[in-house]
Amino acid sequence: MTVPISDEETLTAFTPSDEFTQKVEDHIHNHPLAQSLREDPAYSGSRPYLKIPEKIRTRNLTAGTLSNSQGIVVPPLVFCNKETSSLVSIIYLGPNVSGHPGIVHGGLLATLLDEGMGRAAFLVLPNKVGVTANLNVDYRRPAMANNYFVMRAQVVKSEGRKAWVEAHIETLPEEGKEPEVLVEAKSLFIEPKMAATMPNLHRFAS
Repeated sequence: MTVPISDEETLTAFTPSDEFTQKVEDHIHNHPLAQSLREDPAYSGSRPYLKIPEKIRTRNLTAGTLSNSQGIVVPPLVFCNKETSSLVSIIYLGPNVSGHPGIVHGGLLATLLDEGMGRAAFLVLPNKVGVTANLNVDYRRPAMANNYFVMRAQVVKSEGRKAWVEAHIETLPEEGKEPEVLVEAKSLFIEPKMAATMPNLHRFAS
């Protein structure tokens, strides 16, 4: 039986493979947003992609196929607040995840939002597992590739096996600039009725 590593262990499990990846990694970790979230006791950090066993990860779209120096360059750095059922994720997207040249594919943005909102929903669902029942996405501005982004997700309502989540992706603000909201989403997640008897799914989803 494969035992997933802990959230804390994921924070040191990634090793950049080249100079550029190291530069991206350093920028994310040293950014004031990441520093403030690390210092806030209400938030706990992790890199969820690294909790997926490597044999499974290679067949995963975002954690495997698209995770490379030209795509999702480093595993997203995620901070969760269990008290407010909210999540903040910092990510860098390279040139090879574009739809139109230089613009991040809208389908990938929807996928990242779906993943982030699902992870927020896990915070309130009884067995910490849920599947997407509905996803609505509104695109506000082009998301330019070769850039850093922030996803913010918030559970706005929960009832038993259901969780309603809202989220958006914005630019990672640099000194003297305000973030720009690029895409917004709303979703409904439902926990499968048999979730309590699906231990493997539970271990790797949390």
